Amino acid sequence: MTDHPHLSLTRRRFSIGAALALFASPARAAEWISFDTLYKSFGVRGFEFADRIVALKGQEVSLTGYMAPPLRAESTFFVLTREPLAICPFCQSDADWPVDIVVIYLKAETPLVSAGAKIIVSGRLEVGSWTDPDSGFVSQIRIADASYRRV
Repeated sequence: MTDHPHLSLTRRRFSIGAALALFASPARAAEWISFDTLYKSFGVRGFEFADRIVALKGQEVSLTGYMAPPLRAESTFFVLTREPLAICPFCQSDADWPVDIVVIYLKAETPLVSAGAKIIVSGRLEVGSWTDPDSGFVSQIRIADASYRRV
């Protein structure tokens, strides 16, 4: 039996294959966060993000909550709340930022669900004051490039 020269396994080919396998392996699972773990403290002087939330900045996270009543039936963003709300919790400034909401920016315009439906959102965590250039909406914590599903 003769070996085919292109099929022989050399150290070099093995090393290249192993390196490619590392890059091709599935992405790390999203870290679960909850509304209770977003902040270290908050009060009259403002709030401070929890150390874990700061450490997860830029990483994939998942969070369970309720979609607040949206501005439109289809949108690229919405507000996720701890409890179902009857009114939209949009804020005038980050000084008024409620600690039990997170802004969600979807990967694409998506039909939104009713405010009473519980959902799981997954995407990249963003932390810190930011003003959306299109809506003027000010947020402190966001999940970007997100997708969601009903629970």
